[in-house]
Amino acid sequence: MNSRESQLKAIDRLLTIMDELREKCPWDKKQTLESLRHLTIEETYELGDAILDNDLEEVRKELGDLLLHIVFYAKIGSETNHFDIADVANGICDKLINRHPHIYGNVKVSNEEEVKQNWENLKLKEGKKSVLEGVPKSLPALVKASRIQDKVAGVGFDWEEPRQVFEKLQEELGELQEEINKAEHDKIEAEFGDVMFSMINYARFLKVNPEDALERTNKKFIKRFQYLEKKSKELGKSLKEMTLAEMDVFWEEAKKI
Repeated sequence: MNSRESQLKAIDRLLTIMDELREKCPWDKKQTLESLRHLTIEETYELGDAILDNDLEEVRKELGDLLLHIVFYAKIGSETNHFDIADVANGICDKLINRHPHIYGNVKVSNEEEVKQNWENLKLKEGKKSVLEGVPKSLPALVKASRIQDKVAGVGFDWEEPRQVFEKLQEELGELQEEINKAEHDKIEAEFGDVMFSMINYARFLKVNPEDALERTNKKFIKRFQYLEKKSKELGKSLKEMTLAEMDVFWEEAKKI
């Protein structure tokens, strides 16, 4: 691994290159905070893919892409005298120190849950009116639900044990079935949302990240379905020409790979 000195030199090298690109490259000169936003989101998802694939070399590359975006935003901020990379770094350093009084102060904690509760309470003392202010509005609904539940649990609004959450999930499933029987679409949708919210909450008690779990299932399904497509081509058939029983043979084969 590189020494602290060589790490700092690498960051300085990146800052220098960013200065040069912003001055000389037509594309880089045109970029704004808004024009970079969707690219940053895309890079974040690419990093997420690499992490789920446990591809550490790809993780390294994607972290570099994200680091470039951070430096890019800071460079644009410096041009309008709003902030630079030092302000960004010092800002997060100050926040980390202030929110870890059990490390940099006299507060005592005995476990991770107490750390999380202190974190949320400190944010309220910093002026936030609601613990949910920190949940981005543009998050995908599944991720947002998970973050909402984490936030409120941090201030003690939570179930005591997994059994209670599972019972709540069963209750919500029963209410969904009632609305299905009545065939009222709006109410079915509402109850379906409640079921999903309860499932996400139960995942938290099981120490499962629901986004990661669902994405792993997506990847698993894609792999098996593409195996099925490959086998159908070898038979000279389209999937539409195959019976479900024929497709199921290859699906079971795919599960063993």
